[in-house]
Amino acid sequence: MAAEVTRVYKEHVPSARLIGKRYGDEDRDAAGSFAGRWAEWFLNGWFEEIGKLGALPESEGSSYGLMRMNGDRFEYWIGMLFPINTAAPDGYQYEDLAEGDVGVCWLYGNADNGELYGMDPHNLCMAKIAEQGWQQGANAWFFERYHHPRFTTPDEKGNVVLDYGVYVK
Repeated sequence: MAAEVTRVYKEHVPSARLIGKRYGDEDRDAAGSFAGRWAEWFLNGWFEEIGKLGALPESEGSSYGLMRMNGDRFEYWIGMLFPINTAAPDGYQYEDLAEGDVGVCWLYGNADNGELYGMDPHNLCMAKIAEQGWQQGANAWFFERYHHPRFTTPDEKGNVVLDYGVYVK
């Protein structure tokens, strides 16, 4: 089964500070994903560590994978969102995100077989967002939002919901 989109909506997000770690294409695993980096985060307790800073209330304590092109370099960030002036602890980096609107898809599927990740679900969501008449902004951030409990509590079929979105204009 391929992932399916069960909801598409727009939400307004306040200015925020992304605190986490920045990765690039050279940090992908042999399969081309960042799964190994996520495993490193959980193994080292990094989400718990930065979570003590007090996450942005609107993010509901979610963890994020944010992506963008920065010039000709692909960036993949793993982290959480915080109020704009939150100081990043040693060992972490930050990027400030502007207030704006995001188009969000709920991708429903199995988190363990890869169907929620990669270009196919990305293209599916971008098509659904375009159907709403929303256009991604220039140099837009894309994101995977791992919301509790949508992503962390599988249903009776073993499926979860991954929030996938992009800043729109």
